[in-house]
Amino acid sequence: MTPQHFKNHSRLLLGWHGITAFLLLVLLIGSIINLCYASWATHFTAALVVLVAIILIFIFWFARVFALKAQDRAIRAEENLRHFALTGKLLDSRLRIGQVIALRFASDAEFVALATKAAEENLPSKAIKAAIVNWKADYYRV
Repeated sequence: MTPQHFKNHSRLLLGWHGITAFLLLVLLIGSIINLCYASWATHFTAALVVLVAIILIFIFWFARVFALKAQDRAIRAEENLRHFALTGKLLDSRLRIGQVIALRFASDAEFVALATKAAEENLPSKAIKAAIVNWKADYYRV
Protein backbone atom coordinates (compact mmCIF):
# COMPACT_ATOMS: atom_id res chain seq x y z
CA MET A 1 0.00 0.00 0.00
CA THR A 2 1.39 3.41 -0.92
CA PRO A 3 2.06 5.80 1.96
CA GLN A 4 -0.86 8.14 2.59
CA HIS A 5 -0.41 11.91 2.47
CA PHE A 6 -2.38 15.10 1.80
CA LYS A 7 -2.65 14.58 -1.96
CA ASN A 8 -3.84 10.95 -1.87
CA HIS A 9 -5.74 10.55 1.41
CA SER A 10 -9.28 10.61 0.02
CA ARG A 11 -10.69 7.31 -1.18
CA LEU A 12 -13.32 6.54 -3.76
CA LEU A 13 -14.42 2.97 -4.38
CA LEU A 14 -15.03 2.28 -8.04
CA GLY A 15 -17.75 -0.30 -7.35
CA TRP A 16 -19.72 1.95 -4.98
CA HIS A 17 -19.02 5.55 -5.99
CA GLY A 18 -18.68 4.83 -9.71
CA ILE A 19 -20.47 1.77 -10.98
CA THR A 20 -23.37 1.60 -8.50
CA ALA A 21 -24.09 5.33 -8.77
CA PHE A 22 -23.95 5.15 -12.57
CA LEU A 23 -26.25 2.11 -12.71
CA LEU A 24 -28.77 3.79 -10.40
CA LEU A 25 -28.78 6.83 -12.66
CA VAL A 26 -29.29 4.60 -15.72
CA LEU A 27 -32.14 2.82 -13.90
CA LEU A 28 -33.84 6.10 -13.02
CA ILE A 29 -33.52 7.54 -16.54
CA GLY A 30 -34.60 4.28 -18.17
CA SER A 31 -37.59 3.91 -15.86
CA ILE A 32 -38.71 7.49 -16.57
CA ILE A 33 -38.42 6.89 -20.32
CA ASN A 34 -40.35 3.64 -19.87
CA LEU A 35 -43.05 5.52 -17.96
CA CYS A 36 -43.33 8.16 -20.70
CA TYR A 37 -43.81 5.54 -23.44
CA ALA A 38 -45.97 3.14 -21.42
CA SER A 39 -49.50 2.44 -22.57
CA TRP A 40 -52.36 3.03 -20.18
CA ALA A 41 -52.47 -0.70 -19.46
CA THR A 42 -48.84 -0.77 -18.22
CA HIS A 43 -48.69 2.76 -16.83
CA PHE A 44 -49.07 1.65 -13.20
CA THR A 45 -46.26 -0.92 -13.48
CA ALA A 46 -43.97 1.62 -15.16
CA ALA A 47 -44.70 4.13 -12.38
CA LEU A 48 -43.79 1.50 -9.78
CA VAL A 49 -40.43 0.93 -11.49
CA VAL A 50 -39.72 4.69 -11.27
CA LEU A 51 -40.67 4.57 -7.60
CA VAL A 52 -38.33 1.62 -7.01
CA ALA A 53 -35.51 3.51 -8.74
CA ILE A 54 -36.08 6.55 -6.50
CA ILE A 55 -36.18 4.35 -3.38
CA LEU A 56 -32.90 2.68 -4.38
CA ILE A 57 -31.27 6.08 -4.88
CA PHE A 58 -32.38 7.10 -1.38
CA ILE A 59 -30.99 3.84 0.04
CA PHE A 60 -27.70 4.41 -1.81
CA TRP A 61 -27.44 7.96 -0.47
CA PHE A 62 -28.45 7.31 3.12
CA ALA A 63 -26.33 4.16 3.46
CA ARG A 64 -23.32 6.36 2.74
CA VAL A 65 -24.44 9.26 4.96
CA PHE A 66 -25.25 7.03 7.94
CA ALA A 67 -21.92 5.18 7.69
CA LEU A 68 -20.00 8.47 7.55
CA LYS A 69 -21.91 9.85 10.55
CA ALA A 70 -21.00 6.76 12.57
CA GLN A 71 -17.36 7.11 11.52
CA ASP A 72 -17.41 10.81 12.40
CA ARG A 73 -18.63 10.03 15.92
CA ALA A 74 -15.94 7.38 16.38
CA ILE A 75 -13.23 9.74 15.11
CA ARG A 76 -14.41 12.53 17.44
CA ALA A 77 -14.23 10.15 20.40
CA GLU A 78 -10.80 8.82 19.37
CA GLU A 79 -9.33 12.28 18.85
CA ASN A 80 -10.88 13.57 22.07
CA LEU A 81 -9.25 10.66 23.92
CA ARG A 82 -5.93 11.29 22.17
CA HIS A 83 -6.04 14.99 23.10
CA PHE A 84 -6.91 14.08 26.69
CA ALA A 85 -4.03 11.58 26.85
CA LEU A 86 -1.59 14.20 25.54
CA THR A 87 -2.82 17.24 27.52
CA GLY A 88 -5.16 16.11 30.27
CA LYS A 89 -7.93 18.21 28.67
CA LEU A 90 -10.68 17.48 26.18
CA LEU A 91 -10.63 18.99 22.70
CA ASP A 92 -11.73 22.59 22.38
CA SER A 93 -15.51 22.68 21.98
CA ARG A 94 -15.16 25.29 19.20
CA LEU A 95 -13.75 22.62 16.86
CA ARG A 96 -16.26 21.45 14.28
CA ILE A 97 -16.43 17.77 13.33
CA GLY A 98 -14.74 18.46 9.99
CA GLN A 99 -11.80 20.05 11.80
CA VAL A 100 -11.52 17.09 14.19
CA ILE A 101 -11.60 14.69 11.26
CA ALA A 102 -8.79 16.64 9.59
CA LEU A 103 -6.77 16.62 12.82
CA ARG A 104 -6.77 12.83 12.94
CA PHE A 105 -4.01 12.84 10.32
CA ALA A 106 -1.64 14.86 12.54
CA SER A 107 1.10 13.07 14.44
CA ASP A 108 1.06 13.28 18.24
CA ALA A 109 3.96 15.76 18.13
CA GLU A 110 1.97 18.36 16.20
CA PHE A 111 -1.60 17.40 17.14
CA VAL A 112 -2.07 19.60 20.21
CA ALA A 113 -0.59 22.76 18.68
CA LEU A 114 -2.54 22.27 15.46
CA ALA A 115 -5.79 21.64 17.37
CA THR A 116 -5.27 24.86 19.31
CA LYS A 117 -4.48 26.80 16.15
CA ALA A 118 -7.51 25.31 14.34
CA ALA A 119 -9.83 26.34 17.17
CA GLU A 120 -8.41 29.85 17.59
CA GLU A 121 -8.21 30.68 13.88
CA ASN A 122 -11.24 28.61 12.81
CA LEU A 123 -9.16 26.88 10.13
CA PRO A 124 -10.98 24.95 7.42
CA SER A 125 -10.31 21.21 7.15
CA LYS A 126 -8.21 21.58 4.03
CA ALA A 127 -5.92 24.13 5.72
CA ILE A 128 -5.51 21.83 8.71
CA LYS A 129 -4.54 18.91 6.49
CA ALA A 130 -2.15 21.09 4.48
CA ALA A 131 -0.43 22.25 7.70
CA ILE A 132 0.37 18.70 8.82
CA VAL A 133 4.07 17.91 8.50
CA ASN A 134 4.16 14.31 9.77
CA TRP A 135 1.13 12.62 8.25
CA LYS A 136 -0.52 9.84 10.28
CA ALA A 137 -2.32 7.61 7.80
CA ASP A 138 -5.94 6.45 8.18
CA TYR A 139 -6.60 3.52 5.86
CA TYR A 140 -9.92 2.49 7.41
CA ARG A 141 -12.22 5.39 6.50
CA VAL A 142 -13.92 5.05 3.12
